[in-house]
Amino acid sequence: MKTKYGLLNIHSGGIDLTEFQEMVAVNAYYRAEKRGFEASHEMDDWLEAIKEIKLLHLTPVNRTSESI
Repeated sequence: MKTKYGLLNIHSGGIDLTEFQEMVAVNAYYRAEKRGFEASHEMDDWLEAIKEIKLLHLTPVNRTSESI
């Protein structure tokens, strides 16, 4: 996948979009569970889950000094 900062490489041998979405959903669920399913934090849980999954499974490659 091409991004502003280069290509994204997937560490774990490759995850597809469906697997990524499932990982995010599970992560968001456990975040909600941890705070007792308190209402009105669903979007925060989802966005934080996306960030965490990306940090764990995606790394920038082919970065050049011009793109930083």
